[in-house]
Amino acid sequence: MNSITTAKKSNKYFLFSMMLIAANLRLPITIMPPLLERIEQNFDIPSSMAGLLTSIPLLAFAIFSPIIVKIANKRGNELTIFLFFILLLVGSYLRVIPTIWALFLGTALVGIGIDSGNVLLPAIIKDKMPTQIPLGTSLYTLSMLLIGAIGTALSGYLITRINLGTTLGVISIMGIIAFVFWIPNIFHNQKSPVDQNITAPKYHTVWRQHLGWLITLYFGLQSVIYYSLLTWLPKVLSSHGVTTIFSSNLLTILQLAGLPCSFIVPLLAPRKMGMRVLISLVTLGYVIAPLSFLLPTTSGLYLVFWSIIMGVAQGVAFNTAIFFFTNKTSNPYQTAEVSGMAQSAGYLLAAFGPVAFGLLRQSSIILITLATLAVLLTVTGIIINKSSLIKE
Repeated sequence: MNSITTAKKSNKYFLFSMMLIAANLRLPITIMPPLLERIEQNFDIPSSMAGLLTSIPLLAFAIFSPIIVKIANKRGNELTIFLFFILLLVGSYLRVIPTIWALFLGTALVGIGIDSGNVLLPAIIKDKMPTQIPLGTSLYTLSMLLIGAIGTALSGYLITRINLGTTLGVISIMGIIAFVFWIPNIFHNQKSPVDQNITAPKYHTVWRQHLGWLITLYFGLQSVIYYSLLTWLPKVLSSHGVTTIFSSNLLTILQLAGLPCSFIVPLLAPRKMGMRVLISLVTLGYVIAPLSFLLPTTSGLYLVFWSIIMGVAQGVAFNTAIFFFTNKTSNPYQTAEVSGMAQSAGYLLAAFGPVAFGLLRQSSIILITLATLAVLLTVTGIIINKSSLIKE
C-alpha cells in the first residue's frame, strides 16, 4: 500500500514539474513579437533581421533535436532536460545585455535549451504514464500554450512601462522556477530502453519510413504557419490601421483560444469521426481565417472573431501533431525518435517562415501563402490519420 501511495505522489509531482518545464517551451519565443518594434529601434536593425529572433530558436530545434535524442539515450531523459535547461537560463539572461551579439547568442542558447523539453517530454509522459497518456499530453500542451499566451500579453504590457532588458529579465524568472522544481526528477532518471535491444536489427528507424516523414511534414507546416502568424500578424494588422497594443491583444486571444484543444484533441482524435472534425477546424482556422484578414478593417469584433477561429486551429494543429507522436508509435524510444525527427526537419522548414515573410512587403501575399500552406497541412493530416502505426 505504501509503495502505491508513493507512486501516486511521485506521479503527481512529475506532472507538476513537467507542466513547469512545458510552460517554458514557448514562453521565450512568444514574448518576442510585442518587443520587435522596440528591438528594431534600439539596435537599428531591419524587420527581416528582427524576424531572425523567431527563426533562430527554430533552427536550434532543427539542428539539436536528433542530437538530444542520442544524448538522452546515454544520459537519460530527465537528466538531459536538466542539463539543457541550464543553457536556457544562461541564454535568457544573456539577452538582457543591451548588445546585438548578446541578444542573438542568447536567443540561440534559449532555443537549444527549449528543444530538450520539446523532444523528450512526450516520451517521458509515455514512459511514466502509459495508461494516462491523454491526461499527460493535455497538461503538457495546456501549460505550454497558456503560459506562452500570458507571456505575449505580459511582454506587451511591460515594454510600455520598463526597458527591454528588464522586461526580458522579469519574464525569464519562470525558467528559474521550472529548473528548480525539475531537480528531484533527475534522481529517478530513466535511460532509453535502447539497451534492451529495442534497436536490434529488426528495428525499423522512423527516418526510413514514409509515415515518419509525413508526421514531420505535418509538424513543420503547422509550425511555419503558427510562428509566421505570431511574428508578422501585428505588422499586417498595423498596415490596416490597427494599433500595436490591440494587435498584441489579438495575439494573446489567438493563443488562449487554442487552450481547450489541449483536452479536446486527445478525446476526439481516437474516435471514428473525431479526426475529421479536427481537420475541418484546422481548415477553417488556417485556410479561411488568414484570408479574412485581407479585408482592411479595424473592426474589433471582426478581428477578435477571426483571431479566435485561428487560435482554435493552431491549438488543434499542434495538439494533433503531439497526438501523432504518441499514437502512431509503439514504444517510448520510438516516440522520442519520431519527436526528434519531426522537430528537427519540421522546425528547419518552420525557421524559414518568419524571415521569408519579413522580406515580403505586401501583407496580402503573406496571408495567401499561409492559406496555401494550410491546405497542404490538412491534406497531410488526413493521410496520416488513415495510416497504420509506424513499424517497430
